[in-house]
This record gives sequence, structure tokens and C-alpha cells, in this order.
Amino acid sequence: MTAFVVFNPNSAAGRTGRDWRAIEEALEKIFPLMSFFVTTASAQAASMVRDALREGHLDIIAVGGDGTINEALNGFFDRGAPVSPDAVFSFVQCGHDSALCRRFGIAPGWQAGVAHLGHARIHKQDVGRLACVSERGEPVTRYFLDRSSLGLSASMARAMGRSRIARLLGHTFASRLHQKIVWLRWRATRIRLMADGYDEIAGIASVSLSAANGLFDMEIRDGLNRAETARCLRTARLTAAPTLDTKGTVKVETDGEYAGVLPATFEIYPVAINLRA
Repeated sequence: MTAFVVFNPNSAAGRTGRDWRAIEEALEKIFPLMSFFVTTASAQAASMVRDALREGHLDIIAVGGDGTINEALNGFFDRGAPVSPDAVFSFVQCGHDSALCRRFGIAPGWQAGVAHLGHARIHKQDVGRLACVSERGEPVTRYFLDRSSLGLSASMARAMGRSRIARLLGHTFASRLHQKIVWLRWRATRIRLMADGYDEIAGIASVSLSAANGLFDMEIRDGLNRAETARCLRTARLTAAPTLDTKGTVKVETDGEYAGVLPATFEIYPVAINLRA
């Protein structure tokens, strides 16, 4: 069966589409037989990956930005269960430097991403699962490879996801601008956090979770978002909910992409996917 490549030509401000012929030729040296799907709208990647897995494809490669990679990852699961337990997930991040690439030691740019796949080993990888709600109150489920967070960091992810400035003036400039705007508007938020052996109502700027060795590394930052006073915990599950005095919605992101708002539950799925990275 051929490898299945899901490709977002609009990522990296359209550079992925302009470089596609070169990306395809580089991938063919690693995966000689490939079939392709080009995304034209959000959320397409997950459904197409799910269909490809059901058709028998065992190699899935996501080519694009963090959003495309996260959507493709979500296609590996359906109603909490893996669609094809033996399938292997690979990705080529075509945009700016990302936390996902840093975690797996991959340099920025598609050239480095493809070169990394040429020598990367397949290993079992923990996956996080987020259950939250949309701003319209509809249930949302998202899986993530690297990290998920709520609060200030998620508000920044939402601002960047909707930014036209990033497309016009570049990601770095837009990121710095939106960080300043979101920070100026931010107010410390009181929420209830319930984890293994932990139950507290706290004033926070952000809470982040990263999957590591079967548990989450959880970091809680106070209302001033100070890293030096952050509290760290290890847990397999976290439930976060707004309190009666919470003002506005508290946003949530997965792998740098806005997902929804509280209330939310985060769960670890140990060794849930075969990852080439």
C-alpha cells in the first residue's frame, strides 16, 4: 500500500504550495510510492487521514504547519480508539520554528523535516487527549503530540490563528505584536484545577501540559505569568473549570492551535501512536 500524504499548500504563507514540487521529489526518495490529498479547508485533514487508514494505508505523512500536523494526528483516532494501531505517523513542518519540532530535535523548514525522516526511527509515542467545548457550547475533542495549555497562552494561539498580519508581514512580527496585545488585555483568571491528589481554585495566567513517560508534566503559572514561581506537577488527568467569578471564557489550545474553551478535561494516552521522528 502506498504512503498517504496530506498536504496544506497554504501553510507558511503559501510557501509550501510554491515549493511543493521540490518537497514531493525529496519525499519520493524516502517513500517511493505515494498518494496525495491537498487540503482546501480546515478540519479536512483529520477526516481524510481517517479514511486513508480505513482503506489500509499504513504510512501517513502530514506536510504543512502545526495546524495541519495536529489535524492529521486527530485522524488516527475515532471515538477514543485508534483507527489503525499498526499505522505510522510522520510529519514535515513547513513553517516557522515550532515547539513540536524542537521537542523532536528537528530544525525549521521542510528541507530539514524531510531529511530528518530519512534517518528517523519509529517509536511508540504518548498522546494527550483534550475534551472541551466550543464557544457555542458544542463538544470538542482534540489529540496532541507535544503540549496543550489554557489561559494566556491559548488566547495568544487563538489570536495568531486568526491573524492576517502573519500572512502579510511574517510569523515573527505577528507573534510579537499579538503577544503584546493579548498581554495588555489579559487579566488573572480564577479557575478550579482538579488533578491526581490536587484540587484547588487558583488565580492563573496559564496552565500547560506536556506528555512525557506516561504522564503529563503540568506547569501552573500565577496571574503575572512568572516562570520563576511556576508550580510543577505530574498527573495522568486534569479537569479545569471556570468558577462563578471567572470573567469571560478561558481558552484552550493543542500543539499551538486554538481548540475551544473551558470546562476541559486532559487525559494521557500512553504509547498511543507509532511516530517516525
